[in-house]
Amino acid sequence: MRNLLMIAAFASTSFLLAQTPCSGGSAGVYPCDGYNLQSRITLGTMSAGSGNDSWGWTDPQDGKEYAIMALDNGTAFVDISDPVNPIYLGKLPTHTSSSTWRDVKTFNNHAFIVSEANGHGMQVFDLTRLRNVSSPPQTFTEDAHFNGFGDAHNIVINEDTGYAYAVGTDFFSGGPFFINIQNPLNPQGEGGYSMDSYSHDAQVVTYSGPDADYNGREILIGSNENEVVIVDITDKSNPVNISSISYGNVGYTHQGWFTEDQRYFLLGDETDETSFGFNTRTIVFDFEDLDNPSIHFEYSGPTSAIDHNGYVKGTKFYLSNYRAGLRVIDISDIASGTIVEEGYFDTYPSNNNANFSGAWSVYPYFASGNIVISDINRGLFIVKSATVDTTDPVAVCQNITAELNENGEVVVSGNEVDGGSSDNSGSFTISLSQSNFDCSDIGTNNITVTVTDPSGNTDTCTATITIEDNLAPVFNCLENQNESYDEGQSFYTLPDYVAMGEVSATDNCSTSLSINQNPAPGTQLTEGVYTIGFITEDDEGNIEDCSFELTVTEVLSVSTELEQGLAIYPNPTQNVLNVISGNVMLESISVVDITGKRLMNIENINSELLNLDMSGLSEGIYFININNLITKRIIKN
Repeated sequence: MRNLLMIAAFASTSFLLAQTPCSGGSAGVYPCDGYNLQSRITLGTMSAGSGNDSWGWTDPQDGKEYAIMALDNGTAFVDISDPVNPIYLGKLPTHTSSSTWRDVKTFNNHAFIVSEANGHGMQVFDLTRLRNVSSPPQTFTEDAHFNGFGDAHNIVINEDTGYAYAVGTDFFSGGPFFINIQNPLNPQGEGGYSMDSYSHDAQVVTYSGPDADYNGREILIGSNENEVVIVDITDKSNPVNISSISYGNVGYTHQGWFTEDQRYFLLGDETDETSFGFNTRTIVFDFEDLDNPSIHFEYSGPTSAIDHNGYVKGTKFYLSNYRAGLRVIDISDIASGTIVEEGYFDTYPSNNNANFSGAWSVYPYFASGNIVISDINRGLFIVKSATVDTTDPVAVCQNITAELNENGEVVVSGNEVDGGSSDNSGSFTISLSQSNFDCSDIGTNNITVTVTDPSGNTDTCTATITIEDNLAPVFNCLENQNESYDEGQSFYTLPDYVAMGEVSATDNCSTSLSINQNPAPGTQLTEGVYTIGFITEDDEGNIEDCSFELTVTEVLSVSTELEQGLAIYPNPTQNVLNVISGNVMLESISVVDITGKRLMNIENINSELLNLDMSGLSEGIYFININNLITKRIIKN
């Protein structure tokens, strides 16, 4: 909790502890029940004085898993694809100074990091850089930085919408600060919401729970020191407070997490154990009606340790419990008011007292079933359930149709092709043999869908993904035009606007578009208003058209002064055509061919003489227009 923790981290020697099974109630010196120690990386290895938050990232390219641990002086990145032999890849140093509080979340292959260090702002780190670390450990640099705020206690991300929410800043009374991170390297602040009190932590979801009034809305649940606040933040310019709820014996409303059906919310109070003498207490709320939340029941753990961050995966609640380490609670019977601890791994073996040391956070979302624990005093732990699950999940596919976007691309997610897959653990991940499609994939594509449970058991099925291009080409058309011809002429010759580059079209997939002009180039027009139309069709049969109005007028009063003093020679010409105006300054000269295609256009001449280079033109008949008043025929030999 903010301004409460005063941590005296002991010095750690630099070593890495490898796999130790949980046997007889311990894994080496660590008390355990049902969870093996895969490995541990000390604070000394990471050159840090203390640890705090943690998160994880799975590389979509190859499925490799990486642990991310926040430290007092930066953020560490660890390759745990071999959890028994993890590789400490290096650290991104803090943007300003060291701090007890640092928090990290991920989106679109980037890590977003905030801290209570003064002036820290939000660091952005491209996680794909971890694929090629040749000589670990390295000192990394940030890829982008957002300075819309200084310090922040925590960061929340809704991956569905591409928004991050910094909480505990100096803005909006400590309520959520809205940041658009859809382009991770160019974060944009979009306001925020003052929640009437400081928001210590939050969860943001695209709601799909039992309250139909809010389906599809972006909902924030804020843990606000002395109450839980529910806010509709779909419209960033107009957030709407839905409701709030408190509970008895409030110490410090710290952090909570939804069950996967978004019916129940499990909340931890960080100081009720020290203030009221409770054992670890979890308050379970019923959010069936977001406008009228209620308390469902309270759970009391087996120790007096203080609870900190907790996360739900499937039917389990993974709770970092400070000096009691990681506690894993079965919530499969939560509807009836019963949840039960099924196992634990204690990273602080000395005691389970109610003090602010030990396990800060836990990340349980890796498909492998590996669980990351970040310990304030002892560094990074990787543990895994000792229970052997040999039952494969059941993969069920559904066929879908996906449309290419304006860039000729579409990304298909596992959820879109999932037709009702399941696993006995209640949790699984879905990967696709191909998820990125482009114009070359138009038509039907058979892909393999792999469902993996936390124990690594898999099942596959085949889904047919039909890729369609339904976007028509996009025209770059002209605005309405005005043209004229001299009274000595009898018509205006319509140019080829496409050949001149004044009308064009592009398409997301078709690289070569044929554009038809109507009336056709070379058409002779007398006075009047004409609609000049264009039409094109891409390779998939998508048709687009555009048009503009052309007003043609006859110039009835050609400047006789220009005509009388004008000399154009030699005509016919081979190379240089001399244009001399004895009475009027030459302002502009253009040359077109017999189809009306403009070949030359010279503006702002401001001279009585121009030597026009005709050597680049083929032999034939051309028309030269002078000052938009006189058109003369010339011959090129």
